[in-house]
Order: sequence, then structure tokens, then C-alpha cells
Amino acid sequence: MSEICPKCGLPKELCVCETIAKESQLIKVYTIKKKFGKQNTVIEGIDNKEINIKELTKNLKSNFACGGTAKEGKIELQGNHKQRVKEQLVKMGFSPETIDVK
Repeated sequence: MSEICPKCGLPKELCVCETIAKESQLIKVYTIKKKFGKQNTVIEGIDNKEINIKELTKNLKSNFACGGTAKEGKIELQGNHKQRVKEQLVKMGFSPETIDVK
């Protein structure tokens, strides 16, 4: 017998909670300068209670071939990836209207 999701009441295989959560996020993407003039791309606004932020960080790091971390509800990627982050997040199931690239 499969496990049942406590939020939607469906079996774990059919659970749509994470898909619904991805469409309702308001995501901001911007760059900051760190030590020695290095740039980092910051992605914030993802609710880590509904979406596995560590798994999302791992996927983004492997797609962009860069280092990064997830801390305090933000994802920091080494380098300037502002242009490519939006299309990658859309491929992962996030709504393009809710992603704001500054």
C-alpha cells in the first residue's frame, strides 16, 4: 500500500502539491558582487516548506556547471546566470509570469 499525502489526500505517486506550489511562487533573480569582484546570482522567494530547495539547487548547479549554496531560503549560484535562470526554472515547472529577473 502506498503512502498518502497529508496535504491533498492523494497517493504519493499522484500528489500534485509541489506542482501547485511551483506555480504560486514569486521568485526574484538578481546578481550581487562578492569579494574580489566576483558575481553571484541570487534566487529568492522560493518557499522551502513546499519545495525541496536543496534538490532545486543541486539541479541548477549541475545545469550551469557552477558552484552554489542554499541558505536562508535563498539560492546563490557562483557567476552571472541571470539570463539562463528563468528559462531553466520554467523547464523545471515554475510559472514564467512569477519569475522577476532584475
